[in-house]
Amino acid sequence: MEAGSMSLKITLDDERLTWAGAISMEFGNGWVKPWRIPHEKRSLFGPDELLARAGMPAGVRLSFRSNTEYVAGRIEPQSETSPLDLSCDGLFLRSVPLVNQDEFRFAGLTAGEKVIELWLPQFGEFRLKSLELSPGATLALYNDPHPRWTTYGSSITQCRTAESPTQTWPAIVARERGLNLTCLGYGGQCHLEPMIARMMRDLPADFISRCVGINIYGQGSLGPRTFRPAIIGFVETIRERHPDIPIAVMSPIYSPPREKTANAVGFTLEAMREEVALAVEALVACGDRNVHYIDGLEVFGPDLGHLLPDELHPSAEGYKLMGKNFLDKVVARVFPRTAGPE
Repeated sequence: MEAGSMSLKITLDDERLTWAGAISMEFGNGWVKPWRIPHEKRSLFGPDELLARAGMPAGVRLSFRSNTEYVAGRIEPQSETSPLDLSCDGLFLRSVPLVNQDEFRFAGLTAGEKVIELWLPQFGEFRLKSLELSPGATLALYNDPHPRWTTYGSSITQCRTAESPTQTWPAIVARERGLNLTCLGYGGQCHLEPMIARMMRDLPADFISRCVGINIYGQGSLGPRTFRPAIIGFVETIRERHPDIPIAVMSPIYSPPREKTANAVGFTLEAMREEVALAVEALVACGDRNVHYIDGLEVFGPDLGHLLPDELHPSAEGYKLMGKNFLDKVVARVFPRTAGPE
């Protein structure tokens, strides 16, 4: 951190700071924490495992305009957390590790006003205690003008094992195609809960995608009787306030030991893909012309099986290829009206 009082110290509630991708902000005793659910209603979103993942800022960016030469801050140390990434005017500059750190600093920024985005850790909590810019620096609001994309899924969408926050597959897609990302990837906790559907219904969005099935398979939380209706009900809830936007519904990606092995309620991944496809077919047959089925194997199939170290989660390289495939197989087909990188 910069010693002395000449640095520009920003109050944590400064309205010129934008927490893009956050659903709500919690202000504690000298800290602020972004949430990916409305934290004041978190008792309605349980269980505790979901709350823990929703308290991790995957896809969240602290952004503003400034001519500062450095950005520094103090944070509450975390024993397990992903790095912090910095981009200026949409260009990635560098990452800093945060494990057991109580501060961060990005120095040597280019002169002149620029859009600064701090991509927060995709895994681990982030509690900011202070933020400082160089002496005399400007500070102005940045509202991301790009189309809004909300994506919902499991740990495969949260991307814990990606190299850094800008290297998750949702971040790769958003940065490549110029999308304003809200990432609702909750490790182990994608179970088509009605409260998540209601929350997504109420968020501004131009494009929505969902990857559903793998957590439901793992915990047997929905069976053949309830899975397809839950998918349909989730989409119909969103349609109450987003009647026309494209919605992509993706079935599970490849996972070798789960493809043909029935879980506790009799589901295999192969059967779940059929159910997702039938759910989308039913929605289309009843008049929804902008809901699209995406076979998860098109995005991450058997040809990439060597990039599944635990036969479930992609490696860092696997997430990069998943992002490329999602761009080619999903965005190009379902939501092609994007601006591309700045």
